[in-house]
Amino acid sequence: MAEKEIKLMKGNEVIAHAAIRYGCDAYFGYPITPQSEVMETLMELKPWETTGMVVLQAESEISSINMVYGGAATGKRVMTSSSSPGISLMAEGLSYIAGAELPCLIVNCQRGGPGLGTIQPSQGDYFQACKGGGHGDYHMIVLAPASVQEMADLTVKAFTLADQYRMTAMILADGTMGQMMEPVSLDLEIPPVPDKPWATTGTQCKRKHNIINSLSLVPEELEQLNRARYAKYAEIERSEVLVEEYMMDDAEYCIVAFGIAARVSKNAIAEARKAGIKVGLIRPITLWPFPTEAIARAADRVKQFVSVELSMGQMIEDVRLAVNGKAPVTLCSRVGGMIPSPDEVLAAVTAAAGKEGC
Repeated sequence: MAEKEIKLMKGNEVIAHAAIRYGCDAYFGYPITPQSEVMETLMELKPWETTGMVVLQAESEISSINMVYGGAATGKRVMTSSSSPGISLMAEGLSYIAGAELPCLIVNCQRGGPGLGTIQPSQGDYFQACKGGGHGDYHMIVLAPASVQEMADLTVKAFTLADQYRMTAMILADGTMGQMMEPVSLDLEIPPVPDKPWATTGTQCKRKHNIINSLSLVPEELEQLNRARYAKYAEIERSEVLVEEYMMDDAEYCIVAFGIAARVSKNAIAEARKAGIKVGLIRPITLWPFPTEAIARAADRVKQFVSVELSMGQMIEDVRLAVNGKAPVTLCSRVGGMIPSPDEVLAAVTAAAGKEGC
């Protein structure tokens, strides 16, 4: 068996390579720190010469998301990437894409906010990603990588789920994941592309016209469309939850964290275990659908939960809903582009355990 080729690469670069290998047909975007290397890498690789992939810098994020809408409507595999303020500009387009039920990939390498904030990493877009992002009743599939390898693997996974369920998938990475360099394998397993009989590809008088839009002026019809969409969401919640449980077999305390916060938490867990505190980690890989059942099971035996976040406390609301009052849930967080240190997480766990400590 041939050995996999391992390269040292940055997270943003890996997304570009993975998109090309997946067979992405088009990328439309606009530069913003800390994700600009996604488009820059695509420009350097010139995939239009090999795979035919279109790579275009639009005049704004609003333009790029509407180009994604148009490309997706023709059945093409399309994507964009941006960072927090840029995603806000795309909000209307994201809602239109959800209403039209079009598959596409959105990458958000989060930076601190609100407003222009900072170019440093954040997880403050959790609400925006997991609770909609634009107006109306809808969800996006949201995947949170915690390594450069997962930036590649989850790019393929996101494209696949988007095609499977005909909806938007988002890679929600804190800026650290985009800028971090790690060894990565690009020997990715690429699934076949499904048929898209709904696409607006031209009829040539061989079938009925396909019409794609998000407009429905008859209230009863729009209600049925929304209910059907939520039936699909229920199936995704049953079938597509991805979660990592780390040292949870005997855990008396549980950290819930994603992205860089989960990596920091693993270091804190090692130190806590040395001090005799039995603590484990539940890491949501899909932020939507959220791993509610895994947390609910843990709540039957865990004494306390600690939500570790790079925000003022957003994911903690879903943790509390999953725990359903069975145990206390506390927050350990840094904001403004700051990352909790292992010592800070250890202190939060130590306080939860009611012991003297760091």
